[in-house]
Amino acid sequence: MVSLAPCGDMEPEAGEPEETTLESEMFVREKEEVKSEEGNQPWQVLQEPITELQRMNITGKEDEKKSVEDKDDEEGSEKKDEMENEEAEEMKCAENLSNMPTDANASSSDPTNESILSNTHISPPVTNESDPEDSRKLTKTPSFGKTVRFKEIEAVEERDSSDDTLFPDFDNEEWSSASFEELFLADDWKDVTDDRLVRKKVLQASPENALTPAWGQEVTLKMQGVLEDRTMVEKDCKLVFVIGEGDVNQALEEGAMSMKQGEIALLLADSQYIYGLLGREPDIPAWAPLLYQLQLIHFREKPDPLSLPIPDRIRIGNQKRERGNFYFQREEYSMAIQAYCMALDVLTTRTHDGQSCGTEEEEEEVNDYRVKCLNNLAAAQLKLGQFDEALHTSQDVLFLDPQNVKALFRKGKLLSDKGDYEEAMETLKKALKLEPSTKAIHAELSKLVKRQAGENDTQDWQAKPAQVFGENIAPFLTPPPKKKPFGISWKFLLGALVVALGSLVTSVVLTARN
Repeated sequence: MVSLAPCGDMEPEAGEPEETTLESEMFVREKEEVKSEEGNQPWQVLQEPITELQRMNITGKEDEKKSVEDKDDEEGSEKKDEMENEEAEEMKCAENLSNMPTDANASSSDPTNESILSNTHISPPVTNESDPEDSRKLTKTPSFGKTVRFKEIEAVEERDSSDDTLFPDFDNEEWSSASFEELFLADDWKDVTDDRLVRKKVLQASPENALTPAWGQEVTLKMQGVLEDRTMVEKDCKLVFVIGEGDVNQALEEGAMSMKQGEIALLLADSQYIYGLLGREPDIPAWAPLLYQLQLIHFREKPDPLSLPIPDRIRIGNQKRERGNFYFQREEYSMAIQAYCMALDVLTTRTHDGQSCGTEEEEEEVNDYRVKCLNNLAAAQLKLGQFDEALHTSQDVLFLDPQNVKALFRKGKLLSDKGDYEEAMETLKKALKLEPSTKAIHAELSKLVKRQAGENDTQDWQAKPAQVFGENIAPFLTPPPKKKPFGISWKFLLGALVVALGSLVTSVVLTARN
């Protein structure tokens, strides 16, 4: 989309040459004044004594200060004149915009048209003299094409990103103005999924003998998608993806499998089959359904990655890796792992015979991308608690790049968590040697030292799992409390003695009375 800037934002570019000429004139004046001063100094030195020369130097400095102040005043007046000229040009631009046809002003005032502009007719915002700042705001440009593509990069860059419809002959009421609630309940729409959250309506049927694509095949779609306010958010005249590999959202995969070659249809999808709770920044909000216009152009079997040239493998592998990064940012770690694994299957220079078919430069480039993909895969595996798999992936990274700090840190941390303290210490020290200023490595090393110290203090009595040490786990259990030795307390003996003496005295007194 071509964005149109107001006239006031473009004026400083025209004013730059004038400022440069002004500076050159000031430089010429300074040189003339310096020459005049240099011409006067020799005569004054010959005629005046040294004290008079010092006085002349002081007064000369004062004259220079005055001349600089005069120049500043001149600059201020010239800048003021330039500002007045700019304001006059802005007023002219505002008058030109206000004199434009009424249909352009009406289209710009419509809130539904502010985010949808065409290349053939771009309506500038209406300017108000009372609010000049609003007239300088640019309309928001919708973003397109956040899916994986498998054509040449030049073709992707040259695709049409305007808001002109790709299906001008099928611009009906359902596409342009009908509410999504009515379309979800319409009787002439067909359910694509059993939960009725993905529905379609055929606009142009294909021949009866036409075939439909299957799971795992590569399809080519002509596609455009809009929100309920008809803001164009997705558009591609030739979208190529493999069904089931997560290259696009699930609604497009389900829609493609329900279509025949050459068919044109409307596809209405609930947010659960598209971008869900998170949406897609900055153009698709959360829980937003989409309405697509689709045409199934072609489909075929998925090409064998090992039969492709090395540049195509690198391009497709990077697109898969970027799709994995998209899922990772959305915290969809299972889908991210799937995308990273498919990228690793493509990022290779090997053939079916196990031989390398690339040059040394291609081999090095492929290994660099494999390292990036493996590091991302290990991060996703850690998010899902797959610690053994993450350790194995980190070791694969170190096989390709032994100096990779991320892989060294992850390996050292995982080994420390498993209790292999010696190897963990060696791995973390190697990582610290490569990046001494990384605080995370220092923190993990200090934690490892504390674990080693705590293990040495508690290894004599701490309970261990029976599956490691077998049935004889008595030496590893917590020792029972010691029994106190049996004995009579002296307090008990003293109490008994007092009672005995009391009873004896009582018996003596009673006997004496009798």
